[in-house]
Amino acid sequence: MDDRSAKTEPAKPRVSPGEFMRQVQAEARKVVWPTRQETVTTAIFVGIMMVILAFFFLGIDTLFGEIVRWLLKLA
Repeated sequence: MDDRSAKTEPAKPRVSPGEFMRQVQAEARKVVWPTRQETVTTAIFVGIMMVILAFFFLGIDTLFGEIVRWLLKLA
């Protein structure tokens, strides 16, 4: 057996709850939030894509349903 596979990672140093919260706040300040216009545009795009895909899958499901019905009539 290889000796390298038996090694474990060194333990990470513990961080106090206060330091952890400061790190979380520092990371949260780095977040770039979308503008209201970007959010509305994205929501509209998602809605349109959802409708298009719903009709696409309705068509595929109907087509396969008809094929199965036709095959069952042959039996």
